[in-house]
Amino acid sequence: MAVLSRGFHGRRDDNAGLPPGQYLTHDFPVLSAGPTQSISHDRWRFTVTSETGERRSWDWAQFMALPSEETTVDIHCVTRWSKFGTSWRGVSLDVLLADVETSADYVLVHSYGGYTTNLPLEDLLDGKAWIVHEYEGEPLDPVHGGPARLLVPHLYFWKSAKWVDGLQLTVDDEPGFWEGLGYHVYGDPWREQRYDGD
Repeated sequence: MAVLSRGFHGRRDDNAGLPPGQYLTHDFPVLSAGPTQSISHDRWRFTVTSETGERRSWDWAQFMALPSEETTVDIHCVTRWSKFGTSWRGVSLDVLLADVETSADYVLVHSYGGYTTNLPLEDLLDGKAWIVHEYEGEPLDPVHGGPARLLVPHLYFWKSAKWVDGLQLTVDDEPGFWEGLGYHVYGDPWREQRYDGD
């Protein structure tokens, strides 16, 4: 007869979707590279700049008039927490980039406050990324990136830049804030790409 140590209850199904090295939380931890930004709707603007310098911009009213969608996704922070089933509303990057002519392969994301992060352009397309303005049916709180943040749930959450104000399309991959400080240039949680060299 097998002997089981006290407290052994088998595998927990609620942890089945965790990437390696992560733990599940029901909270929504607040982590930022700097102070929380306070951007009014009147001041907010989102701009896409192509590699040739062409610009396309939306103010808050124009952005809110774009077709939006709800998405429910799991999110994974490089500091090892994961949160399952988070619900967001926002505008797909497919909509925002639909009329942008580019031969760029990369994007440098810019935020109010000076934060940047880099991504391959293909990771923002085909229903993989949004500029979100609601979380769990409420306007996005500034501590979580409101009024709008990038959401790229298949990568570590530092890639989902808070207080986003624009995308710069680039031919070459340019490291952003954390990537320049030794974080992985891509950040796939399923491959534990936390730091340079992982």
